[in-house]
Amino acid sequence: MSEMPFKPKEIQQLARRWHKKQVAWRRHLHQYPEIANQETNTTAFLKKELHQIGLKILPLKLKTGVLAEVKGKQPGPTVAIRSDIDALPLQEETGVSYASKNFGRMHACGHDVHMATMLGVAAALAEWRDKLTGNVRFIFQPAEEDPPGGARFMIEQGALDNVDTIFGMHVDPHLKVGRIGLCDGPMMAMVYDFDLIIKGRGGHAARPQFSVDAIIVACEVVDTLQTLVSRYSDPSDPLVLTFGQIEGGTARNVIADRVRLVGTARTLSPAFGKKIPGLIRKITGGVCRAHGANFEMTEAPAYPIMINDPSTNARYAEVFRFLFGCRGVKSVEAILGGEDFAYYLQEVPGAMLRLGIRNKKIGADKPWHSSKFMVDEEAIYYATALMVGSTMKYFAENL
Repeated sequence: MSEMPFKPKEIQQLARRWHKKQVAWRRHLHQYPEIANQETNTTAFLKKELHQIGLKILPLKLKTGVLAEVKGKQPGPTVAIRSDIDALPLQEETGVSYASKNFGRMHACGHDVHMATMLGVAAALAEWRDKLTGNVRFIFQPAEEDPPGGARFMIEQGALDNVDTIFGMHVDPHLKVGRIGLCDGPMMAMVYDFDLIIKGRGGHAARPQFSVDAIIVACEVVDTLQTLVSRYSDPSDPLVLTFGQIEGGTARNVIADRVRLVGTARTLSPAFGKKIPGLIRKITGGVCRAHGANFEMTEAPAYPIMINDPSTNARYAEVFRFLFGCRGVKSVEAILGGEDFAYYLQEVPGAMLRLGIRNKKIGADKPWHSSKFMVDEEAIYYATALMVGSTMKYFAENL
């Protein structure tokens, strides 16, 4: 282990001192969740707290989201730390005293934890401004849950200007509190979302010979496209193709002339990811021609593969072990969910870690996007210490 620019107790005490305030921030944000691109009150709250902490708020020509910065006493590189800020269109069923007061809205993916953590990291590093040999930029990003996401727009607005590396995290209900999960290279999938309109020829249910049944064709398209997984892709590369919505038909005695299929494909292979649109068109076209039908295909905004920098993960691991011991760092597998943090990693090196929040005794063991999703708030302490320590370590490495 290389020499650390701090003692464990320094970071631990600093993080612990802010923990109570962070829990209060988190519970406030949890009570007032706002969905993608509607996070106006969340944005106002973050600006107010960041201003009180003493951070400089940077210009941002977006309706929601915040950029803020701590400038170190000495010049040096700029570390960016990102938190998403949006909630989900979901009715909360946790029964906690600080449950959502916004009907049909819930922080069921932990973004409230991310924000509270980053506010605490900002406050801690503002205290240590004289020790900083560089700058720290905080990116509070809207619309992670809603493709194309807010990351691209934050980048267009200069969020990564002069940034040398970026840190990110996401809560993980599969990891116990006090642990982090790391994955080098591809960690989250390329998401390719698409709609297919199958065009047949309608008619009477009793005289199918004069029609082209769009429902029959659509069913065959759904079935045949699964050969992308079983026959077109390398079995060693994970791939999933899912149709989550089918719309078509008007009555039981009318043969449908039109069916809409709403699908998503996920892969961790950049090479195969480029082939997916063409293969979907090829297979769908073949099925439709066989039945005398036609189709239209439209693409929906989606996310690229999120590829973590191994050296950033190594720094996370070294700092966490230094602070909390070796048992807390776990290797985790890549998953086929999407995450627009991938856009930042296309521009600068960095990595997203998974933060353990699981505590079955308090019900913090439900999956992401569950109406009963809960967290162990002690996780905020571990995340704050790790982010502060990793930032200080990066500065020490780049003197």
